[in-house]
Amino acid sequence: MAVWFVFAVPLVIMFFALFMERVETRIRHVAVQETDVEEFLEQARPDEVRALYGHGIGRALELFRLRRLGGRAVKLRGRRPRD
Repeated sequence: MAVWFVFAVPLVIMFFALFMERVETRIRHVAVQETDVEEFLEQARPDEVRALYGHGIGRALELFRLRRLGGRAVKLRGRRPRD
């Protein structure tokens, strides 16, 4: 019986470690980066701060990114497409 325990425990630990690695990679892609938060706090507008207070950091960063991308999109629309 002890032999099964000797083989089972390392296998369980190995599978648990592999599972946790997969969880960590998913969380890393979803999580908010520190640089995003710093940039938001330096350049946020009042409506974005209200979104931070009312809906959390995810919605506030979404509004912030949309505003930043919106300015770039307007600049790109003014350009003529290359032939």
